[in-house]
Amino acid sequence: MISFLRAACALLLGLFWASGSPSPGSPVWIPPHDQVARVARFVAHQCDWASVATISTHKPVAGQPFSNAFSVSDGPRGSSSGVPYMYLTRMEISVQDLEVNPVASLSMSLAQTDYCRQQGFDPQSPLCAHVILSGSVIEVNGTEAEFAKKALFSRHPEMIDWPSDHNWFFAKFNLTQVWVLDYFGGVKTVTPEEYFQASPYKHMHCG
Repeated sequence: MISFLRAACALLLGLFWASGSPSPGSPVWIPPHDQVARVARFVAHQCDWASVATISTHKPVAGQPFSNAFSVSDGPRGSSSGVPYMYLTRMEISVQDLEVNPVASLSMSLAQTDYCRQQGFDPQSPLCAHVILSGSVIEVNGTEAEFAKKALFSRHPEMIDWPSDHNWFFAKFNLTQVWVLDYFGGVKTVTPEEYFQASPYKHMHCG
């Protein structure tokens, strides 16, 4: 009987976790705005791409902020790590900036999902939750690279067929600060410790 209850609980948890990753057009659940770290984790897991700002090394804008779009994934759907992973090539202009100075800023918004459209929120509205991560971009290897590969290829399958002569590598955004705007009253900050301890999923407890 206990084994049966545990199995049922695991199934229900799986269903609740899946509800955090809705199919297109379905209602989007989001954590309460006062649970700031959970909101940040939720946004990071929902978004498949991010705007990454580097310090440009290219004329005529050398030394100035330079924003570019990158595909990201913090894990396969339902397996959030909180770490945005990227598949990069040193042929890319922003990656060349990062090789000189790895410091960057990464932004993701629920305007990229159905949530803000469903609620009628403009992308600039504080109610259309978005996060800004401060930190740096670093290459990953070994076990972490294997996880990054699974995380990215599961959500961006086109990557599998990208040209091999571009010498692709896996990288992660190593965050040092999290900024969250998801409600009125201004931006809120979350430490990396708070961010990684939070869950983006609906809570459910089994006795």
